[in-house]
Amino acid sequence: MRVLWFANAVNLVLCPCLIFGIGPFPELGVPGAALGTTIGRGSVGLVFLFFAPFLISIFTSDPEVAQYGVRSLRIVAAGFFFYGYGMVLTQAFNGAGDTWTPTYIALAVFWCWEIPLAWVLAHPLGLGPTGVFTAAAVGFSTLAFVSASIFRLGHWKTKKV
Repeated sequence: MRVLWFANAVNLVLCPCLIFGIGPFPELGVPGAALGTTIGRGSVGLVFLFFAPFLISIFTSDPEVAQYGVRSLRIVAAGFFFYGYGMVLTQAFNGAGDTWTPTYIALAVFWCWEIPLAWVLAHPLGLGPTGVFTAAAVGFSTLAFVSASIFRLGHWKTKKV
């Protein structure tokens, strides 16, 4: 949740910087904030990776449920390094007044990529729930890469806030 707060803070700082033409914050600050979020979120991901059995045992004592819980937590946590980065960059587009870019990214990444990938991994490839967990990690990681690529293009700079 704190990652979303941090991403929203970037959004709130970026907008006035663009309106008043203040400094190089958009080009320098947004990637820096995204990197800081990546380090923080990645650290949490490492804790989840190494302590998954203990964390899941807090919520269930059923061995079958725990097995799925540990597997899902480890797979999803492996992508934590990318999740925060994508969230900050997506919010930066919003702060720049470019609300359509994050909408299109989310539509493409989640609806056209992650959901079909989850189905393919789970059913035709026979991975079951592990395929769904993997698709979630791949989807959010793809969000980070797509957002970074589009951010570097700089089309968001042309928006008037």
